[in-house]
Amino acid sequence: MNPEMAAIHEKVKEESVFVDKLTAEIGKVIVGQRYLIERLLIAMLTNGHILIEGVPGLAKTLAVKTLAKAIRARFQRIQFTPDLLPADLMGTMIYNQKEGTFFPKKGPLFSNLILADEINRAPAKAQSALLEAMQEHQVTIGDTTFPLEEPFMVLATQNPIEQEGTYPLPEAQIDRFMLKLHVTYPNKKEEREIMERMAGSAPREPDTVIAPADIIRARDVVNRIYVDEKIKNYIVDIVFATREPETYKIDVGKYIEYGASPRASIYLTQAARAYAFLRHRGHVTPDDVKAIGMDVLRHRVIITYEAEADELTSEDIIRKIFDEVEVP
Repeated sequence: MNPEMAAIHEKVKEESVFVDKLTAEIGKVIVGQRYLIERLLIAMLTNGHILIEGVPGLAKTLAVKTLAKAIRARFQRIQFTPDLLPADLMGTMIYNQKEGTFFPKKGPLFSNLILADEINRAPAKAQSALLEAMQEHQVTIGDTTFPLEEPFMVLATQNPIEQEGTYPLPEAQIDRFMLKLHVTYPNKKEEREIMERMAGSAPREPDTVIAPADIIRARDVVNRIYVDEKIKNYIVDIVFATREPETYKIDVGKYIEYGASPRASIYLTQAARAYAFLRHRGHVTPDDVKAIGMDVLRHRVIITYEAEADELTSEDIIRKIFDEVEVP
């Protein structure tokens, strides 16, 4: 190992000490859901956002709320409804009759962690107001632009069961989310522990382990994690295989309407770095890319009607691409 890589490795080991403490603290409140908790940390460490699809009652709200308390950050839950307006998210200008001037009343977006519950229940105008804040990390009220406080992360949820009265997010908007997660039910053992903890007893409260400033400092370390040229080429090959599968001799071309955008290459690299950071490593391996790849790509590969007719999902196609693209 060369001196530069050794220095990065040591820095990662030093800065990632909080990861195990933070995970353990969240585990005092949340039973299981390690997959969800890990992805929350990955998004936070890479300045990304998450879209979750899962049935109600799987501790999505509780997980984000617990994370916010454990890092001493401000949390805001916004219930998206058909009558939601952009001003309900961003805020508006209020007239001061006494002084004859307007002043801004900031909305719930001015927090660190935002849970946009059932985002597809609000119309496009309200959805786009949230997505603008996600991309630019700023909000304009009247003629004044206000920067959002860091760290800033949006966790948006979609209910896969009830689709009546919803406004599905267009693919171009979904592409703004770094990760799309499918959260499933707990296993039998976890369900029993949830019942023991939650039925009839006061919910536990997590202790504060770190401050937002520690997350921001850790982001700088994550960005320095070493990605070998072969790994970079591997990431590009995976993304290009979703656009030109025939070049890689993968027989899925007729099932893909649109491949992954360039954001996929960027987010896959960033997420793989954060995944390595969570494991206290200063370099990225192909297994890191594979572990996080499905969450980065599942909402970026748009399938054809033929794929739906053959009962194939984007996940089936991405899995085949990962199986057949040569690993360095």
